[in-house]
Amino acid sequence: MIRGALAGTAAAAAWAAAEPAVARLVRPPAGYSDLRLLGALLTGGGQRWRAAGLAAHLANGALFGAAFARVGAHGWRQGLAAAQAENLALWPVMDLLDRIHPDRRSGVWPPLVRNRRIFAYEVAVHALFGVTLGALAGSGQRSKFAS
Repeated sequence: MIRGALAGTAAAAAWAAAEPAVARLVRPPAGYSDLRLLGALLTGGGQRWRAAGLAAHLANGALFGAAFARVGAHGWRQGLAAAQAENLALWPVMDLLDRIHPDRRSGVWPPLVRNRRIFAYEVAVHALFGVTLGALAGSGQRSKFAS
């Protein structure tokens, strides 16, 4: 599980680093990112949203990676499938976020739950996360050199 948590943390860091490039390709509403989604929710939109968002995102990645390893999942295909399943399972939460998120309440962002660009963005970053997680989590086979 530790290896899974570390792989999840690294995959979440890769996701965070890739957000600007994904945003240029998919063009979600201005300023939209998962770091902002989490961070502004945690800080009420305060100035420390980036640090809060990154910390929450890395913690979520670690928990997801640990769970991924705990169920015996491994490899990039299972990582991709698990991340997309999580994305779809949590998508209805966007309806709640439409009502409570500071950037939605202020009108900075349009409604999230029915926004195709946001959905495409989430599919892309979850794919990156899942493939990275699965690749870093390994094949699921213990090395003959492991103790």
